[in-house]
Amino acid sequence: MEMHQLRYFRAVARTGNFTRAAEQCHIAQPSLSQQIRKLEEELDEKLILRLPGGKSRLTPAGEILLTRANRILAEAQRAVEELRDRQKVISGAVRMGAIPTIAPFLVPQALLNFNQNHPEVELVVHEATTEQLLAQLERNELDFVIVSPPLAGGPWQTEKLGHEELFLVTPDGNHHIGQQAPTLDDLREEEFILMSEGHCLTGQVMRFCKLAEFRPRVRFLSAQVETLKALIRSGAGVSLLPAMALGDASADGGLHVIKLQDPPPQREIVFASLPDFPLPLAAREFQGYLKKAFEQRTQVMSDKPKKKAARKSKSPSEKLATSGKPPLRGKRKNRN
Repeated sequence: MEMHQLRYFRAVARTGNFTRAAEQCHIAQPSLSQQIRKLEEELDEKLILRLPGGKSRLTPAGEILLTRANRILAEAQRAVEELRDRQKVISGAVRMGAIPTIAPFLVPQALLNFNQNHPEVELVVHEATTEQLLAQLERNELDFVIVSPPLAGGPWQTEKLGHEELFLVTPDGNHHIGQQAPTLDDLREEEFILMSEGHCLTGQVMRFCKLAEFRPRVRFLSAQVETLKALIRSGAGVSLLPAMALGDASADGGLHVIKLQDPPPQREIVFASLPDFPLPLAAREFQGYLKKAFEQRTQVMSDKPKKKAARKSKSPSEKLATSGKPPLRGKRKNRN
């Protein structure tokens, strides 16, 4: 069994297609097929089923081998990276993932600065939901991911990047504009626009509203932050968005960014990786650039002047910190 055979086998398993796998491996398709056949002969097992239309599917034996192959190839790559680390050579590839409420706002600047100083390093960025990224991480397809807890599955090795405040974002004409900082309880009659199901920000907003004892009325769901902001601008509703997704949104006509009463709702941002596999030097170096980009991005919102507000009631953040009991779900007020 050769390492290159395992790489070819893994490529076919991932793509479900011999032709695409050959392209990824930079090898002729007949040569790749020949190596797969040799691997099957050596193991005396059928590993891949050839299906009509050029598609393929793993057999039960293939599924077993894929799990082992992922670990073998990952260990081999780690060995190479550890030897490079001994020489303090920042090279190779960095494979990272980030959720959609982080990737477009944090990664580009960090990537640009990193590439200027380390042009020899290949950076591969995957944008997906937390669940999808953790699945890729578990399969050793990524070195690390940037996500917001809670994280299912694991165990994961995590490093805190920081906390990020959530702001109320409204369209023109909303009655909260120009008033004292509202609490989440003040938003129970609003119509919300949230990220699609599966996005962690939506779960976090729902939990904060639950602590305020109401369930938000969700009018629209969107898979993209920019689409969500466009819907708010159109007057379709309001939302709670993290600081890094806003930037200069206050200067954007039709959008109003409003700080909620202290202490405001926040989300935690972490790096997550596999505990059994130390990060290569290049990945650790890139994380440093991401930390700087995070500090700069969140500082944009914290530097903006904020109106002081009289305290009206305990905020959901305080309830979360002090209550030992699960919150009650409040009844929706009658709008008639």
